[in-house]
Amino acid sequence: MRLEAITWDRLGDLLAERLLDLKPADGGPWTRVAFDGAPAARPGDLAERVAEALRVRGRPSLTVAAEGFLRPASVRLEYGRQDIDAYYDGRLDTGALWREVFGPLEPGGDGRVLPDLWDPVTDRATRSPYVQLPPGGLLLLHGPLLLRHWFPFDLTVHVLLSPGALRRRTPEADHWTLPAYERYADETDPAGAADVLVRADDPRHPAWRG
Repeated sequence: MRLEAITWDRLGDLLAERLLDLKPADGGPWTRVAFDGAPAARPGDLAERVAEALRVRGRPSLTVAAEGFLRPASVRLEYGRQDIDAYYDGRLDTGALWREVFGPLEPGGDGRVLPDLWDPVTDRATRSPYVQLPPGGLLLLHGPLLLRHWFPFDLTVHVLLSPGALRRRTPEADHWTLPAYERYADETDPAGAADVLVRADDPRHPAWRG
């Protein structure tokens, strides 16, 4: 694949400019964007950078971490703390994301989005207040394994790490999760499926295609 070298600042600006003109596929007033990538790829950093670039251009956005919608530990860890199938298939509360994030942004929705539901550290509800995203606003959802759930994204960005870089940059205690990303690459091909691909093996020198 051919990728072009770029800086993170320039990438944030280019993505923001693209989003300014992007029309939601469902005809509604809110644009929904995925920033997909393993935790080691830090897709949330790019989402925050784009949010800031949108802010200075006068467009409201809401950055939401998928990690705020994990299932409770009693469900998530039912088969053990290192069950790879549970990590791949049962970690994320997709029903809550549909109900609290995507549903309010459908045509005719009220734009009231819950930014998070569950704290995985305390294993308790966050009790965060709803956030009103005005018409014309953008949802920037970031997290791992997002492109396999059929969420209604209008633009998808995948932050890619090679297998070697992913292993190096993932804490050793989390190396048991690596087979999930191998399976994701095989079954979903996020690098090929995403609208925008960012390669971040060297975090100082990203490259992109988009």
